Amino acid sequence: MSVDETASFSAHILSDGDPELDRLRSEPGVEFIDHRTGLLENLRTLHPAASAELLDEPTRWAHYPWRRAVVGILGPNGFRAVRTDRNRNLITTEEQHRLAGVRIGIAGLSVGHVIAHTLAAEGLCGTLRLADFDHLELSNLNRVPATILDIGINKAVVTARRIAELDPYLRLEVMTAGVRADSLDDFLDDLDIVVEECDSLDMKVRIREAARDRRLPVLMATSDRGLIDVERFDLEPMRPVMHGVLGGVDSAKLAALSQQDRIPYMLRHLDASRSSGRLTASLVEVGQTLSTWPQLAGEVALGATTVAEAARRIGLGEPLGSGQVRIDIGQALDEIAEPALGDQGTLESTGTPTDLAEPSDPAAVIALAAVRAPSGGNAQPWDIEIRPDTVRIRLAPQYTSMMDVAFRGSAVAIGAAAFNARVAAAKSGVLGPVEWTTDGPTLLEITVRLGHDADPELAALYEPMLRRETNRNQGNPAPIPRETIDSLHTWAAREGAGLHLLTDRDDIAKAAGILATTDRLRFLTPRLHREMMSEMRWPGDEPADSGIDVRGLELDPGDFAVMEILRRPDVMALLAQWDAGEALGDDVANRIHATSAVAVLTTSGDQLIDYARSGSAAEAVWIVAQQHGLAVHPISPVFLHAVHRHELVEMSPPFSRELIDLQSEFNSLAGMRPDESLVLILRLAHAGPASTHSRRRPIRRPD
Repeated sequence: MSVDETASFSAHILSDGDPELDRLRSEPGVEFIDHRTGLLENLRTLHPAASAELLDEPTRWAHYPWRRAVVGILGPNGFRAVRTDRNRNLITTEEQHRLAGVRIGIAGLSVGHVIAHTLAAEGLCGTLRLADFDHLELSNLNRVPATILDIGINKAVVTARRIAELDPYLRLEVMTAGVRADSLDDFLDDLDIVVEECDSLDMKVRIREAARDRRLPVLMATSDRGLIDVERFDLEPMRPVMHGVLGGVDSAKLAALSQQDRIPYMLRHLDASRSSGRLTASLVEVGQTLSTWPQLAGEVALGATTVAEAARRIGLGEPLGSGQVRIDIGQALDEIAEPALGDQGTLESTGTPTDLAEPSDPAAVIALAAVRAPSGGNAQPWDIEIRPDTVRIRLAPQYTSMMDVAFRGSAVAIGAAAFNARVAAAKSGVLGPVEWTTDGPTLLEITVRLGHDADPELAALYEPMLRRETNRNQGNPAPIPRETIDSLHTWAAREGAGLHLLTDRDDIAKAAGILATTDRLRFLTPRLHREMMSEMRWPGDEPADSGIDVRGLELDPGDFAVMEILRRPDVMALLAQWDAGEALGDDVANRIHATSAVAVLTTSGDQLIDYARSGSAAEAVWIVAQQHGLAVHPISPVFLHAVHRHELVEMSPPFSRELIDLQSEFNSLAGMRPDESLVLILRLAHAGPASTHSRRRPIRRPD
């Protein structure tokens, strides 16, 4: 390719020991500026930490002849790592490497100057070919970010110098004769993307015709109402140039027309019916009161922004069709409106207890106690039927979720409801036999019959049962008295479940790491994230009688803004794509680190009845722990109710292997036997009362 090298426009990269450095040091008036120490410190403070190879990369010197300056800088890899660090993750490191192989040519360096600089600043290419025959004039400085020191210098050279001072390693090629019919092939050779910003209409068309022959995409920005023009000849090689708006007129016919005769074709291309009133009226005045059509720096900068985004998409193979679109800042400002602030008082806690009135008949009292039981996501996966002499608690499969693997979580909730029912029956003096069945029309049914038995220990838990709550306050990790620990073990054993308590600080720290990781994976698995967010109830959300009131998350006011981010599936999808989002588990990790103990309840059976019976034990442990002054907060890792590996594969295909390993690691940490399966994990801490209480659906009463 014929490249004009007569003007100095790129940095000369030199290494220590190069004789040229000694020559430059001896030359009067050459300034040496050494940034290497500071830039190395910048490199060392990157997150994640720079590799040893990057830190050991030899530094370089960049000589700028037009500045009579030599600057000490990092080597090419370290330099780009630091310079593009603030791009991440709007552009990821991997994407930046891919874009470094893109070659972009820009014809016309007035508007093109700003486009070129934006492309270079964002690191959207590895080579820029700049073509313009014109020299910078004072009137160009209303939109070209050059200086009066650049007046009289070729526009392509001015642009290249500015970019070289931004990134001395970016390859720059300059054509100071511009793009002509005899140099068009040279301009297009080896390019991936063409940016056309010429003044001449026939040259605009000629460039497009040649780009189409080579299947090169062409981009153009017009500095009026944010018009961006995209022609994907790489995808549509038979596409008419300029979208066909010129009819059958080609570049040869346009070249034969007078300036006056070309105007209608230019207006068609710019869609004059949609151009701004000021520009359109100004076109009438060109040659009268105006020397040429007007352009503003802000519109030029907007065009550069849009072209850069289009180039990024093409460079990364992301979807981008052909056509035109306007990003009209003026229109957007005409539609300015107050932000939607919402009700600033909506997150104030009301402290409303469970919305259930105290009944008088024993069966209703028992049912009321049953519905106070906890359940995953406060789904309340039961159907409770009240009869004069019985209360039936049936598993309601319509409330299941992915986390409720094989209805095991629902069974745990049904068992907790049954425990509450027995406590209420004992308190009312009507405790009778309890039947646990799975061979009827429902998956699981527990029938509490009214009788005349007594159980003072159960009855003594009635008031504590009514006060039981989920308390997510962080609290403090003060030790739990031995008496409390013994009581928890006693009640777990009485109800038929295993209980493993993690109280060693190292074990709790390990548990925090495992559970934080599983929480991150729950956020990053689309369906799990969707279900998790569907459980949240903001003030005013319906149904309000189920789900988790966000006020009960015990977040600081500022953290609710973070919740808005966590609700967004597009954000989670990007974090998953980048294998990022470590901070998603921080909340769980921080809460567990502030924990006195982690209680792990297990079952040795694999049937729904086994999970239900262990659910009764979990509720007993929960109530007794709170009775002893502890705040209780259930933690639900993705693997909680997954027994078989294929269940984790079905729940989270991308992360199943990691979840299988985490489950094994947690089970080992808890000291579980091979025949034990997880029922519930409870975080026990010393904390104040919860700020709000979960609500419940009304109980269905017989006609």
